[in-house]
Amino acid sequence: MDSSSKDTPWQGNLIAEEARRHYEREHTLTLTQAIRKYPMAIFWTLAISTGVLMEGYDQGLLSSFYGFPAFQKQFGTSVGNRKYNISAPWQSGLSQAVHVGQIFGLFINGWAVDRFGYRYTMMLSSSLIAALVFMQFFAPRVEVLLVAELLIGFPLSTFLVSIMVYAAEICPTILRPYLTIYTNLCWSIGKFISSGVLRAFVESSGKRAYKIPMGVQWAWTPVIMVIIILAPESPWYLVHRNRLEDARKALRRFTSNPTETEISKNISMMIHTEEHEKSIISGTSYFDCLKGSNLRRSEIACVVFSFGPLGGAALSGFSTYFFEQAGLSTVYSFDLSIGQNALGFLCGILAYFIVWRIGRRNLVLIGLSGMLICLVIIGGLGVPATTQSLAWVTGGLMYAYVVVNSLSVGPIAGTIVSEIPSVRLRIKTVCLARNAYNVTSIINNILTSYQINETAWNWRGMAGFFWAGSCLLIIWAWFRLPESRDRSLAELDALFEAGTPARAFAKTSIKIGAEESLSEIPKGDVSTKVEASDV
Repeated sequence: MDSSSKDTPWQGNLIAEEARRHYEREHTLTLTQAIRKYPMAIFWTLAISTGVLMEGYDQGLLSSFYGFPAFQKQFGTSVGNRKYNISAPWQSGLSQAVHVGQIFGLFINGWAVDRFGYRYTMMLSSSLIAALVFMQFFAPRVEVLLVAELLIGFPLSTFLVSIMVYAAEICPTILRPYLTIYTNLCWSIGKFISSGVLRAFVESSGKRAYKIPMGVQWAWTPVIMVIIILAPESPWYLVHRNRLEDARKALRRFTSNPTETEISKNISMMIHTEEHEKSIISGTSYFDCLKGSNLRRSEIACVVFSFGPLGGAALSGFSTYFFEQAGLSTVYSFDLSIGQNALGFLCGILAYFIVWRIGRRNLVLIGLSGMLICLVIIGGLGVPATTQSLAWVTGGLMYAYVVVNSLSVGPIAGTIVSEIPSVRLRIKTVCLARNAYNVTSIINNILTSYQINETAWNWRGMAGFFWAGSCLLIIWAWFRLPESRDRSLAELDALFEAGTPARAFAKTSIKIGAEESLSEIPKGDVSTKVEASDV
């Protein structure tokens, strides 16, 4: 399809003209200039992202407990020879309880952020987590622990979603991938900390061996609470609530030595984008995420966030138990898990240096291909009878899988999901995407529990074959995943409203001229003015 240029007159006013100038300036902003201009936006994103540690720590803690002798003895059943095991049904139930709680919590979170803002929503969630850790800590039976995990899922759902969207909203386009990747990196740091804490107690006996790791969650709750109280609110939320003076104050706190003209242009851009999107879909409910061009945006966000679970991430999540079933000792299994999480952390840092070179779409395609190869080989190593040598090779292949995932799909998924939705529906679209992640994680974890549990299917490494099939999502990505690198919010609106094919997003040139109006894009045109598009 060839898109022709169309010049349409401004409906306009000063707000539209200032919005245009802001978009032009943002496109010319270099990384160094952005860091100098928005140091406090970077600082507050890094600081508030600490909240994601709690989710990563909690999830890493529980999955590692399944291979933890003290935990197995307290909550498992005897399998003879003074050994205990958490049965596959209880493994599935405990792992899924957090995700089930998050599903309901996310729907509440999307409404709460729209109504009360990011700060108040996160403050309440942080307080609830501190209270619910008591229930985890003093759980006398596995049934009580199950309820505790279910309830803690409600407030935990707030952090990754709200912080990721917060980061996407307060920073310019060029900083967006770096700061949204950092939120994912914090999740990896949380898992790494949980592995390290557990390793210190793996040879301890008694209840304190697993209670102390649970209690560590109280350590950073007050720190996170103070950070949230001091942090500015998102100016996008304030504009959405028509609190323009508060939005100006927030922008001043994010920007270094801003002039009144710069603040005015930024506010105008937000108002202009808000009004344009309101003219397309006036509502901000979850149902509006499934209407018009927002349906396609929701589809992309949901599928991309599900790449991790559907791509075999549960095998790495259950790595301690998986390594034990592959033939390694408990101590070696924990050591490998710590190394795996450390490797994921380091690769998350390396991802900063490749994301701007390769782009979102290519990174996903390369990542899914690499994960597919690793899982097929892991599956093949699980076919022969288990030996110590094969167990170590399987551990090495699991490391390779983590490297590929942590350099591609893992970190970039959050960036794509946070920038693809429209502004007015961003938080709700991301909540829907995170719930797609939770649903697929539930299915994923149930299947993996049975696949690798010695009292159930006992597939061992052959589970890799099953999850390799899910990596065929690369076919979906080729046809449906667009390239959103270096695109402003208005440009993404225009491309989606025009129905631009995914493979044409990177080629389509968009210029917003002073004489044009974004609100009058004829159906079939890629923007108000499109140049040399070879869609």
